[in-house]
Amino acid sequence: MANTPQAKKRIRRNNRRAEINGIRVSRIRTFVKQVESALAAGDKDKAQEAIRRVQPELARGVAKGVVHKNTAARKFSRLTKRVAALA
Repeated sequence: MANTPQAKKRIRRNNRRAEINGIRVSRIRTFVKQVESALAAGDKDKAQEAIRRVQPELARGVAKGVVHKNTAARKFSRLTKRVAALA
């Protein structure tokens, strides 16, 4: 149990940051799922539009430190490849 004021504050801050980071990761997952659902439906235009929205979200996740740079690059690369194959 935290005894010092700074340890108590650190616990409060960690909980708040974990909540915010969870929201960010969830948002990225939602955008990725939109691309995957468009791919499953075979809708090329919708998939291309969704992939344009995924890229900045992944980049933002990297900048905020919730997603590793290589993970984001891998996800974007694989999605882009699947969208291109749809054409």
